[in-house]
Amino acid sequence: MISLPQWKRQQWVGILLVLMLVLGSTTSFFRQFTSFPTELRLFSGNREQLRLTIPATVTADVADPDILTVNGADQASVPVDLHHPFTLFSKKRGHTRLTLRLFGTLPLKTLNVRVLPDIRVIPGGQSIGVKLRSQGVLVVGHHRVPGSEDGKSPGERADIRAGDYILEMNGRAIRDVNQVAEAVREAGEKRLPIDVLIMRDGQKKRTRLHPAYDPKEKVYRIGLYIRDSAAGVGTLTFYDPERKVYGALGHVISDMDTGKPISVGGGKIVRSNVNSIRKGTSGEPGEKRAIFFQEHQVLGTITKNTPFGIFGNILKRPENGFLSEPVPVALNEQVKEGPAEILTVVEGEKVERFDIEIVHVNHQRGPATKGMIVKVTDPRLLSKTGGIVQGMSGSPILQDGKLVGAVTHVFVNDPTTGYGTFIEWMLQDAGIFTNGARQESLFLYGNL
Repeated sequence: MISLPQWKRQQWVGILLVLMLVLGSTTSFFRQFTSFPTELRLFSGNREQLRLTIPATVTADVADPDILTVNGADQASVPVDLHHPFTLFSKKRGHTRLTLRLFGTLPLKTLNVRVLPDIRVIPGGQSIGVKLRSQGVLVVGHHRVPGSEDGKSPGERADIRAGDYILEMNGRAIRDVNQVAEAVREAGEKRLPIDVLIMRDGQKKRTRLHPAYDPKEKVYRIGLYIRDSAAGVGTLTFYDPERKVYGALGHVISDMDTGKPISVGGGKIVRSNVNSIRKGTSGEPGEKRAIFFQEHQVLGTITKNTPFGIFGNILKRPENGFLSEPVPVALNEQVKEGPAEILTVVEGEKVERFDIEIVHVNHQRGPATKGMIVKVTDPRLLSKTGGIVQGMSGSPILQDGKLVGAVTHVFVNDPTTGYGTFIEWMLQDAGIFTNGARQESLFLYGNL
């Protein structure tokens, strides 16, 4: 009898194991097994179907059956035929663990399950007017004061830069450009410098500003272009009648000159009436042309301006909604490629529903923009707008009866296609949910 050396036997065993691994990785079972989740999130009262098609019956052990059950059974251990899908039922908020065991003892797969509180909000779609006030006064540029010897403005000499916010002058809080003008006039007439508190990239800094006299206009100036507010048109994404909060736009409002997000010092949203639409074409995004309507009737306040939109409190329930009752929301891993719809206004104040296709989903483990790519397929909307237009940002995206996200940007070279953000991230910024296209705006200017 011929006996192979020990090292030779080990070599052949290793080769066989590698071959088995390579061949096994090409089977549908291996692909399903590796793609089977290890973590799962569910909203309370919801269900989720799982599938791991192998010809075996296993025991599904739930650590806490008060939180989660399998196939509707209340006991902790349930026999499951893996050749068919099985259903998880979430009962109440909490964490638990599901273990699939072969022969009742050998662990095959373990799934950590988090059951979240049920969240339902009312989808928007209404066109809204946005009036945003900055925190302090925003510096957007410099200009030379006539008579300056070194060519620099007083603001430049004081190291005040574009993107800074002027918060105080001589100890007085600054809210608008008129207060800056008054402080400059007083200091200039008294030939005194101005002690200025600015905020730069979230950090406060003090500096001293010396107004310069403009002999041509016979006024004192500081050589800064400043702005205290912004206004524009967007779309309401959702509102929560229980918590009295809303989310809109789906993207941050940035200053058009500095490109930086505007730090919120207050603001409001009001009704808006769409009176015409400039159709989008390749290379030239379209836009909704709208006017503010009944500005004295404030719909809500603005308290946040984040990468995922504007947020605040609802003071008056928005009218003309397509849906009047709250709907479930989807977690980002529940969004899938395929048919969906958006709610938006293309004429007057009437919210309408239009067909779209979610053509790509980028499932994200943490908050990030551009979660999905959407394509307008509705012939009526294409005929009216050419696709996605400015002012449509924030239009809610619904899929299978759930609110899944909001339209945010249009592709410049293809107006039928654009980006969307997941509703999960907007709900987080609205304070509802906790889990581990350039907007055209009109601005109020000051030149001092």
